Amino acid sequence: MSEPASISSGIASRYATAVFSLAKDDKKLKPLEADVDVLESALSESADLRALVTSPVYTRAEMGQAITVMAQKMKLQPMMVNTLSLMAAKRRLFVLPSLLAALRARIAEDKGEVTAEVTSAKALTKTQATKLAKTLKAQLDLDVKIKATVDESLIGGLVVKVGSKMIDTSIRSKLNALQNTMKEVG
Repeated sequence: MSEPASISSGIASRYATAVFSLAKDDKKLKPLEADVDVLESALSESADLRALVTSPVYTRAEMGQAITVMAQKMKLQPMMVNTLSLMAAKRRLFVLPSLLAALRARIAEDKGEVTAEVTSAKALTKTQATKLAKTLKAQLDLDVKIKATVDESLIGGLVVKVGSKMIDTSIRSKLNALQNTMKEVG
């Protein structure tokens, strides 16, 4: 990991630990999870928000005012509004995506959940996703939340990542393995 990325993840981790601990003590993990969902959605949909978070052009006051107004319009919990305001005042809004990921991981761990990143050649149907989640739950003894993406270059099959484990049953990987075998023979 590069040094700037390491610093960013360290900052995000400290903020996430503090926010998660406060929410857990106040028994407000569900509202915190809702805030994380809203913020992740806003970050993915709004170029203006991404610019505010990453641009060094804005002053601390401008960042603080903009993020507070935005957070209130989103009806975020006061604790999250205060955290975002503090991050703006310290010019640390750039770690917001890492903060949200860290919070999501802590919430999932607390709930006994794990997220499986599933990449398929075509979009999974609801039935397929449910069946895959049940199969993974039986293997891992944890509730599994599926995060599905589509990559047509897989040709067929799935690539499933759960934590540090990866299961690649895609046709692309089988063809690559066959190609490597053919190179060894000839």
